[in-house]
Amino acid sequence: MTTPDAAAAVRDGIRCMLMRGGTSKGAYFLASDLPADPAARDDLLLRIMGSPDPRQIDGLGGAHPLTSKVAIVSPSTADDIDVDYLFLQVGVETATVADAQTCGNLLAGIGPFAVERGLVPATGERTSVRIRLLNTGDAATAVFPTADGRPQYDGDTTIDGVPGTAAGVELEVGAGPDKPLLPTGRAVDEIDGHTVTLIDNGMPVALLRADEFGLDGTETPDALEADAGVAARVERLRLAAGPLMGLGDVAAQTVPKMILLSPARDGGAVSTRAFIPTRVHTSIGVLMAASVAAALRIPGAVGSDLAGPLGGDETVIEHPSGTTVSHVRVTHADGVWRATSSSTRTARKLFDGLVFPRPRR
Repeated sequence: MTTPDAAAAVRDGIRCMLMRGGTSKGAYFLASDLPADPAARDDLLLRIMGSPDPRQIDGLGGAHPLTSKVAIVSPSTADDIDVDYLFLQVGVETATVADAQTCGNLLAGIGPFAVERGLVPATGERTSVRIRLLNTGDAATAVFPTADGRPQYDGDTTIDGVPGTAAGVELEVGAGPDKPLLPTGRAVDEIDGHTVTLIDNGMPVALLRADEFGLDGTETPDALEADAGVAARVERLRLAAGPLMGLGDVAAQTVPKMILLSPARDGGAVSTRAFIPTRVHTSIGVLMAASVAAALRIPGAVGSDLAGPLGGDETVIEHPSGTTVSHVRVTHADGVWRATSSSTRTARKLFDGLVFPRPRR
């Protein structure tokens, strides 16, 4: 399909696959099916998702940041990489398309999508796809079941926050050689009277203690969103953390994610509540969990005193919908901390066909 102009997109539609990846849902596109110009692409995606509108009633979006996501995939020219993955977070009530972060949940669907679109051939009962995360420069490997040349979505794997079972997708993510785990080089920083750990193990996050906000960490996402005082304090810290992490002015961005930590209640290492940034995650993103798990292994980092001794590389992270297991290996050499993470997620193809954007916003 040639890159569509605006009139052709409205009249003829654009090829799109709707997929659930992990605990998120998004529209997956081939880069060649979208305009090459970022401004034209973003305008088109806003019209496809139905933004800005709190219900996204005239588009594919699900009226929540976790269901207003886009993955764009293309063949890669990088060595040892099969496909490139660009993640875009489409605003719900705002006409914004942000590219400052990636999404580890939608990452779970990238390998199957690449096979579905013929970018990567299936290889027997298990297929491995190497993925470059364009937003961050990280590289990931996705391994998932295939049969008769196609992805298999049925299986026995469960993840909290998603009903039923599905085929497991094994993900391993590693940072590029020039990307520090601790952007400031310090395990803790002081921001506006709070002790904060700024860490990026695939997702830039700022870790805070829930009790410093008068919270015990069991609050529901709805309750936290309704607490205007807490939300304002967290956002003030986020805006200050962005420049410290090398992200610049983050007022219009969705990173860093702000995560409140408290003692675990159900046998995990720590309990989390994640601001993403104005809504509170109903579970936790896979790369957010990887960043938390890495921090727990760094002496003095926020949360390291809450977790207690950690054996091996497995970390059970508690969140509002249950738990997420993250496998993280952390090393320290020449004064630099580095991490490699792995996890098991699931993904499922929901719809494949043509999407018809609104003629205008």
